[in-house]
Amino acid sequence: MSTVRARVWRFTIEKGKAGAEAVRAVEIGQGPLPVSLAAMVNVNALACDLRKTVDQRVRDHEISLLLSYIVGDQGKGQLGAECYALDSSAGHIQRFVSECTGLGVMSAASEVLFDWKHTTSGLSSFDVLPGKLRGVYANTGVRPDLLYDLADGPVAGEARGRRRRAKQMFPAGKGTPEQRKRLEKLAQWSVDHGDHAYFMSWVWIGQGGVYVDIFLPEDSVALKGLKTGWIETPGGGKPWQFRVPRPAPRRVVAPAPEGDLAIQVPLPMVSGQVATRAALRRVGPAAEEAMNRAFSREEDEIGTFAGVPVRGRWIPGDTLGEARHEVLLGILGERVELDRRAQRERLAALTGDRLDTFLDGRLVTVVRSVESPRPTWDRISAELLEH
Repeated sequence: MSTVRARVWRFTIEKGKAGAEAVRAVEIGQGPLPVSLAAMVNVNALACDLRKTVDQRVRDHEISLLLSYIVGDQGKGQLGAECYALDSSAGHIQRFVSECTGLGVMSAASEVLFDWKHTTSGLSSFDVLPGKLRGVYANTGVRPDLLYDLADGPVAGEARGRRRRAKQMFPAGKGTPEQRKRLEKLAQWSVDHGDHAYFMSWVWIGQGGVYVDIFLPEDSVALKGLKTGWIETPGGGKPWQFRVPRPAPRRVVAPAPEGDLAIQVPLPMVSGQVATRAALRRVGPAAEEAMNRAFSREEDEIGTFAGVPVRGRWIPGDTLGEARHEVLLGILGERVELDRRAQRERLAALTGDRLDTFLDGRLVTVVRSVESPRPTWDRISAELLEH
């Protein structure tokens, strides 16, 4: 289990008649945030439209590409990246690696901070929302990345990732202009959607490793009871505050001579929390159908888990040459639920002689260093079943 250095902020939104008017942020502190490479691969493997056919070759290539740039540790070392290779890559490849890392780190933070349970039906991408939610959230303009289904309600998560070349991995002072600009837009998005709960993670990738700024709203009911016991260094410095530019007034455009009346900026349709959560629950059947298709396409059976057959294969992260990591991507014949808390505690306690494994319903991932021998399936299943 690797770690990233996390700096946590709490912020408040001052609202007026026109919506969000100002943001004020205070640093809570810093600490080591555990991040499993296996869980990161798992999140990204599921970040696709499950209603469509998932091409196995494309998914394998994406996994191989990600693991070619990201460097993990079987112990509790710092998660890092091959910065020279990253800097030599095309911009869209850099963005792919940064975004994949950002999504994985944000999901790890959500588990540690507010006890989110990693389940397929509890996580949706704003790019491929379930059909019933397309009228709940605006289809244009600012949109977060992921939608988490928490016990106290849905929470939107914004994941950003940037390459940082400075020796000091965390920017000093009052946040960067990019961070402030994104918080401004998210604050207004929240107001437009009935004060929807949200948070933002901002990953920095550099020679010093992977770092993350996490911004949490002060007064969100859905994020109450935050778990911050892992923070080891209290926050310092003065709070920073900035004004939110007033949005352009929504206006009706005069009809063109040969056209119909048009509204320049459509208002989003917002429904209640009950309807939103009901729609999220409908993700499960689509996910099961996608897993059934994926299982049927796999040819190699690697063993059984709790009496359920598992098919899959090992994928090397060798896109840039000699691989450092290899990942087992396995699909179960049917869903097997584990104790999520026990799995998270096991991952957080990983040492050099333990495996980095992660199971989400029917998708199991195992990341190993190529310097160590491949573990047997018996060992993998035994460690997954440990409490």
